[in-house]
Amino acid sequence: MPPITLTNLGKVYPGGVRAVEGVDLSVADGEFVVLVGPSGCGKSTTLRMVAGLEDISEGELRIGDRLVNDVAARDRDVAMVFQNYALYPHLTVRRNLSFGLERRRRTLGLSKADIAAKVETTARSLGIEGLLDRLPKQLSGGQRQRVAVGRALVRDPAVFLFDEPLSNLDARLRVEMRAELRVLHRRLRATMLYVTHDQEEAMSLGDRMVVMHDGRVQQIGAPMEVYARPVNRFVAGFVGSPAMNMLDGEVVDGVRGPRFRPRVGGELDCPRTSHRGPAVLGMRPEAIGFVPLSSGDGPEVEIEAVERYGDRGDAWLRLGNGERRLVHRGAASDLPAEGLRVRLAILDEGVHLFEAGGLGRRLGSLADEDGFEEG
Repeated sequence: MPPITLTNLGKVYPGGVRAVEGVDLSVADGEFVVLVGPSGCGKSTTLRMVAGLEDISEGELRIGDRLVNDVAARDRDVAMVFQNYALYPHLTVRRNLSFGLERRRRTLGLSKADIAAKVETTARSLGIEGLLDRLPKQLSGGQRQRVAVGRALVRDPAVFLFDEPLSNLDARLRVEMRAELRVLHRRLRATMLYVTHDQEEAMSLGDRMVVMHDGRVQQIGAPMEVYARPVNRFVAGFVGSPAMNMLDGEVVDGVRGPRFRPRVGGELDCPRTSHRGPAVLGMRPEAIGFVPLSSGDGPEVEIEAVERYGDRGDAWLRLGNGERRLVHRGAASDLPAEGLRVRLAILDEGVHLFEAGGLGRRLGSLADEDGFEEG
């Protein structure tokens, strides 16, 4: 499978509306890369430019060594799986799988027997061989999704493109299909570019994830690398569920190094950094702890609500002045009682400092080996 290379790729619509700007990305042969971000961030537009469904306004797109900016979609050797499945309702599963091959049978040099064999092999690989004579309306959502994937798979394309293919499934089926897609990728070692707004989906599927915001790439990296070392406040707040807690304040000198002084009062431990002055402290929900009011010097909080989900749960905290709500995640058996007033404390992992204002460049983290990161 060939690599995909996007160089300064951009999309500008009539009237000067810029949807995508300066995207640089290389997807290696056999790699699974996920584009993730909120609605309107440009991820689907980027995917559609790769597919040939959107014209490229700026930059270059190469599949392998071939420049494909002006190559028609049908000639790019890519296969796309859409959010709405895009199955032909009047055709059986067998015909849905074979339709594209039948239309290009002579060009591809395939006989009818060849096509039938490819359809049977693909159906068996996806566990839908018993559904070949059904119509799409006779299938469940998960079965339709497998057929949509099979229609792409049967073509044996150079690149697979997925545009939010699991968003129409229920929560349990989405988890199952994520696992199936990972197994499929491991078996095929195909080059895959996948779009989703679901950051959990992105983290569980991708070899690498590309976080986008306002048409620009914010960070590219392995999922756990992005989670552990977000480059700015946007990435930190978007990747992770529940979202990272943020407190405005300033970094000051303490007896044993820098301390963070929240705007709401009190002081907290903070990452080692040479920065002093206004900053934002980011805390993963699992990094928040508590101490009694009589000890510690962190901000006072009230346990406003507690939610348990089996062996884990969340405690929602309201700062003493009522200004902001934070969330703590921990073992269900260790969650404090609702209505209790305690002081906020910081654990050793999942704590970050960001610049105040703008996207908020990351300044440092306890996870940094050298203590200070220029970002």
